[in-house]
Amino acid sequence: MKYISTRNNSKEYNFEQVFIKGLADDGGLFVPKKVKKYSTKEIESLGSLNYQDLAKEIIHPFIGDFMSVNELSDVVDKSYSVFRKDNTVDLIKVGDTKILELFHGPSLAFKDFGARFLAECLSHLSSGPTTILTATSGDTGAAVAHAFFDQPEIRVVILYPEGRVSQFQEKLFCTLGNNIETFAVRSDFDECQAMVKQAFEDQQIRTSIHLNSANSINIGRLLAQVCYYFEAVALLPRHDSLVVSVPSGNFGNLTAGLIAQAMGLPIQRFIAATNANDTVPRYFENNRWSPNPTQATLTNAMDISEPNNFPRIQWLFKNSPEALHSVVQPHAVSDTQTRELVSGLYESNYIAEPHTALAYGALKTSLQDNELGLFLGTAHPAKFSEIIEKEIGKAISIPPEFASLIEQPSLSEVIEPDFDLIKDRLLGANAFN
Repeated sequence: MKYISTRNNSKEYNFEQVFIKGLADDGGLFVPKKVKKYSTKEIESLGSLNYQDLAKEIIHPFIGDFMSVNELSDVVDKSYSVFRKDNTVDLIKVGDTKILELFHGPSLAFKDFGARFLAECLSHLSSGPTTILTATSGDTGAAVAHAFFDQPEIRVVILYPEGRVSQFQEKLFCTLGNNIETFAVRSDFDECQAMVKQAFEDQQIRTSIHLNSANSINIGRLLAQVCYYFEAVALLPRHDSLVVSVPSGNFGNLTAGLIAQAMGLPIQRFIAATNANDTVPRYFENNRWSPNPTQATLTNAMDISEPNNFPRIQWLFKNSPEALHSVVQPHAVSDTQTRELVSGLYESNYIAEPHTALAYGALKTSLQDNELGLFLGTAHPAKFSEIIEKEIGKAISIPPEFASLIEQPSLSEVIEPDFDLIKDRLLGANAFN
């Protein structure tokens, strides 16, 4: 399969090139030139496979000769061996809807799917000393840190907005040390993400430290996320009108779902559930891209005003607003509504963290009588225990293996949002020579 940049369709790349580069030289995002389309019969056949075998079948066409079938099998098996043993995902009934729980990996968030796959791919590549630079609004940092922790010749540098991630989220990636370096930036996620992009556009940085990304900038991470949409359809009863609500911050998770749909997966439409950072809902209203300053909300992982993956979504729909609007409907949910949704779900015997509750609320607002509704559970409730306990009036348990985490000191350095400072850290004493 060949790849092109969202900014230039005349130059083609193979998977190894886009995996190593992360971001195109022209600043665009890599997208597959053509997506393989599956028939209904083929999708039904895929649905009979276990999760690992399903992932191998879905991912293989995207990577070409980057790995043999046996090598890919080994990479996928290693990627998902760290997930909960009884099942990789869970499909649970909540009222008259369903939730796909995606937080049974080692960092308790859906980002584990992509991060683990990226780490194993990089290990397979054995390309020498590499620096992984990533920005996080909460969950990516933990997934990436745990996926690459203590991996030989890999250095991980994580930027995150100071004071804008939950305590549990921060402890998950700021207490590891060794090859994991973390920087709390006195700004918002958009600023962190902008500095990551700037680093990729700096030729000195890219060549000196062999830079790569574990953000959804890297198409490899999205390919791993495509798979669980196929698993969801396999677990659901057959239905002509499936609607999927996706908590949407950087829009990578939604992009993966839309790629799955382009491959033939029978999803009628998606709901892009956002918070007060409503750039996309406003864009749908007036076709004008006008990000506001990023607001801090209860759903901090979605506190993003300039979603990085939106150009990929536009590419999938050939930059046609009409085609996009027919499949994706954005819906913004306020903090007040999110608190009510957390409480309401608890009364229905389901404990949901704010991002998941927000997706449920957006789904219920939009779902029609003849439709089957599915929303994505993207993080374990323990990661947002302070918010949940305040709303439900009850303590929630933390998985035993994380019980001592809160007491560990953070190893982060607090810095100003200054790219020259980040460049100095990247090229400094801890960098590979």
